[in-house]
Amino acid sequence: MAILEEYKKIIMAELGLETAVFSYPPSTDLGDLSLACFEQAKKSGVSPAALASEWAAKLSSVALKKYFQSVKAVGPYLNFFILQKNLAAAVIGAVKKNRDQFGTNNRGQKKQVMVEYSNGNTHKEYHVGHLRNISYGDAIYKLLNVNGYQVIPVSYINDFGIHVAKTIWNWQRNQTFSTRRENKGYLLGQCYSEASQELIAHPEFKEEVGQIMKAIESRQGASYKLWQATRAWSIEYFDSIYRELGIKFAKIFYESEVITAGLKLVAELATKGILVKSEGALIANLEKFGLGVLPIIRSDGTALYPVADLALASEKFNKYRLDQSIYVVDVRQSLYFKQLFKVLELVGYEQPMIHLAYDFVTLPEGMMASRTGNVITYEDLKSKLYSKLITETKARHADWTATRINTVALALTISTIKFEMLKTGAEKIITFNIEEAAKFDGYTACYVQYGYARLKSLVRKEGLSNFLTRTDLSHLSDPLEHGLLIKLAKYEEVIRTAGEKYNPSELTKYLFELVQQVNDYYHRVNILKAEPVTRRARLTLVKAIAQVLNNGFNILGLKILEEM
Repeated sequence: MAILEEYKKIIMAELGLETAVFSYPPSTDLGDLSLACFEQAKKSGVSPAALASEWAAKLSSVALKKYFQSVKAVGPYLNFFILQKNLAAAVIGAVKKNRDQFGTNNRGQKKQVMVEYSNGNTHKEYHVGHLRNISYGDAIYKLLNVNGYQVIPVSYINDFGIHVAKTIWNWQRNQTFSTRRENKGYLLGQCYSEASQELIAHPEFKEEVGQIMKAIESRQGASYKLWQATRAWSIEYFDSIYRELGIKFAKIFYESEVITAGLKLVAELATKGILVKSEGALIANLEKFGLGVLPIIRSDGTALYPVADLALASEKFNKYRLDQSIYVVDVRQSLYFKQLFKVLELVGYEQPMIHLAYDFVTLPEGMMASRTGNVITYEDLKSKLYSKLITETKARHADWTATRINTVALALTISTIKFEMLKTGAEKIITFNIEEAAKFDGYTACYVQYGYARLKSLVRKEGLSNFLTRTDLSHLSDPLEHGLLIKLAKYEEVIRTAGEKYNPSELTKYLFELVQQVNDYYHRVNILKAEPVTRRARLTLVKAIAQVLNNGFNILGLKILEEM
């Protein structure tokens, strides 16, 4: 059981409560735990303030003194001040015992969940919008993991759509692309963007693109062979990005590999009446569910997205025996997923399916769109951040070698990208400002990672590689230390809440606030120059804080930097 949950259970048992509403005072000066007395007062027929006073008197004279220094009634609330020695032993003991596993729980009861994210398109740019998807999806996967679920992280790549035909059409007609020296996967994105703009200006070419699409679907001929080659370039390019970001999937699905099974499944659903003909097209009529119409097959016989998605969902549930399937896709697809889930329900799949939607990433100058070329690609963003962080790192470490500077700057670049994508709730738009993101102060990756590196520096100076043994934690008597211990204890609840809400920003906020507190502590309390017994206790606290930061960084996918 989480540390603070144990304290709550003790209070409830002493008061004979089956349920209770606890909160945390805004400052530890006001208490560490607060119990609202509204509900119980209503049942007792007294005022909440009167009940709080009655309970405060009762609890002040019982065995709770083993756990609490004092209990005070503050209006309709009962505030508890946890005994510092007891708190230090509980918190530091739990961190020391569990190390990398501190904060994990078994709430998921090993239920098997598949999280699908990084659903990119071959033959297109990999831009900042994709980075929000992959950062968010990977954090959800790791959050669910530490909350006791058996999670299977997968990706679904659209390698067979009309966008592919547009790219191949332009590649064939513009031979300059094949002679350029840039990464071919990266070049395909530029080729697609150019094709989209050309087709807007000259819609008469759309028939040529349609013929290429049919040739690819037939899986024969020159266009199909070019599709095979260009597809391989894109996949190799995506893999290089995944490696750089530290992303690993248990399985990557491709539309081209499930489309045939999808067409077979669609035919079966049409026979059963789940799908119907309409003006030459095949659709799912979901009007009676308030979900409109979902087109499945175009009137010219070519397949739309649901064909592959239906087959993919069928394979997921039948092969992996999932308890739940989660799709991380942007908010524009919200209606589509409601429609898809309804069709799957009609097919007979009863397992929970969740669409985790997230909003757009914009630039300070406005929205992005692949078809117009108005994007910041992953390569562009990484290059700009990396250049800025090289400069910042050099300014701080004139004595470092170029290799050391470059290594730290690249790690900070990757962490900055992820942190910026995760610190904002999924329901909000992100405006990615490179200048703000790369700062070493404020709500940034550089700030929290510098806080961690400074703690590790303290540990190195003292020659510690592990927790100190036989440490007298009663010497952690400073109010700032009490606040830090309470903050560490809250980590377990933050992990649970972030997992329940599918909200990694709860964790980024927590890590930022923890670093703020420890920075204040570092500047106001003498650690290394304290008396030996006090120094040992404080360094043990520092070690525990560093461990919790490390655990949080791993969930968010931030690079662990021992110095910077």
